[in-house]
Amino acid sequence: MFLTGVHVLSLTHFLQGPSGVQFLADLGADVVKIEPPGRGPYERSWSGAETFLNGESVFFLLAHRNQRSVTLNLKSDQGKEVLWRLIQTADVLVENYRPGVLDRLGFGYEAVSRTNPRIIYCACSGYGPDGPYHNRPGQDLLLQAEFGLAAITGGADAPPTPAGTAIVDQHGAALVAVGVLAALRGRDRTGKGCRVDVSLLAAALDLQIEPLTYYLNGGRLEPRSRSGLGTTFHQAPYGIYPTSDGWIAVSLSPIERLAEVTGSTALAGFRDEERYTRREEISAALTQALRARTTRDWLEALRAADLWCAPVKTYAEVVEDPQVQWNRAFAEIDHPRAGRVRLLAHPIRYDGQPPPIVKRPPLLGEDTDDVLRELGYGAADIERLRRDGAI
Repeated sequence: MFLTGVHVLSLTHFLQGPSGVQFLADLGADVVKIEPPGRGPYERSWSGAETFLNGESVFFLLAHRNQRSVTLNLKSDQGKEVLWRLIQTADVLVENYRPGVLDRLGFGYEAVSRTNPRIIYCACSGYGPDGPYHNRPGQDLLLQAEFGLAAITGGADAPPTPAGTAIVDQHGAALVAVGVLAALRGRDRTGKGCRVDVSLLAAALDLQIEPLTYYLNGGRLEPRSRSGLGTTFHQAPYGIYPTSDGWIAVSLSPIERLAEVTGSTALAGFRDEERYTRREEISAALTQALRARTTRDWLEALRAADLWCAPVKTYAEVVEDPQVQWNRAFAEIDHPRAGRVRLLAHPIRYDGQPPPIVKRPPLLGEDTDDVLRELGYGAADIERLRRDGAI
C-alpha cells in the first residue's frame, strides 16, 4: 500500500486521534498504539449506546484496525526508555493529550525532534497548542456549541441543535491524515520533519467554510427557519418537509416547476428571484403542498420533473440501501473476544478497491513482545520490564 514502510507511533485516545491514525494504518503504515498497562485508555472501557460485544468496546473497535498495541508505563523510567527507542526509528508521532502533558513527561516536540530530526510530530488539541483556551477540555459537543455549529442548526422554535454525530471529531481526524501526509511529502523534499498542529476548533470552523465566509464578507444570514429550511443562507426550497406518511428533502429548485408538479397555487404566486427574500413564505407554501401525498408519490413526481429531492432514511434503511451496498461501505471482521464485528470500511477507493483490513483491532498490549523484540530486547529483558511494571 501507499504508506508501507512508514512507522507511526500513536499516543492517542477518544476519537479524533485514533480515527485519524486509522486512516494512515488503512493505507499501509505500521501503526503502534501506546497504551497504559492494565485497563488501557478510556476508549477501551466506554462505548456509545453502551455497545459492547462480549465485553469489547465497539467505540474502540471502530477506530483501531490495522494497528498494533504496546503497553507502556510512561511514568516509569524503563517505559520511557522503550518509547525513546521507538521514537528513534519512527516517521510519525501522533498525540492528542492536553497541551503540555507530553512536555511534562519529557516527550514534547522539541525533545523528540532533537532525538529524531526527521520525525513528523502531529499534535491534536481542542483549541490549539497555546492561547487563552488551550487548557480547556476539547470535546465535540462543546466545540459545536462554542464555535457556531449549534447556533445555525435546528428549527427557529427549537434550541440550538448539535449534529447527531461527532462531526467535529471526525473532520478533525481527516485533517490529521491530511496534515501528516503533507508533512511526509515535505520531508521527501527537505529531509526534515516538522510539527503539525490540528485542533478541533479549526475543524469546527472549517466545517462552516460556506456560511462563515458569507458572514465575514457582509452576507445577510437569515434566522433559523420555522418551516423546514435546512440552513440560514440557501434560497428556498432547501430543507426537509412533511408528507402524508413521512418526510422528504427538497433542494434548490425552480419555483415555477415546483408549482406545476405540486399543483400549488400558493407557490405559483412567487417568482424565482424571490427565493431568498421570501424564503420562509415559499417554504411554508411547499410544506402545505407536500402534506397531500406520500413520500413515494412525491419522489416519483419530483424526480420525473428533474427536481432535486430525497427520502429521509433511518439507519435501518441506510444499511439496506442499494447504493450503500454497491459501494461496499461496510466491512466485517472476526475478533477473538467480540466475535463478528461490522465496521465502516475505509472511505476511499484506490484503483476501484478499498485498502484491506490486514489486522483486526488489537487486544490490549498484545503486540508488546513482538515490538520489543524488533527493538532488540531479549526474552529476559521483556520479562524484567513486565515484572517491574514498565509494560
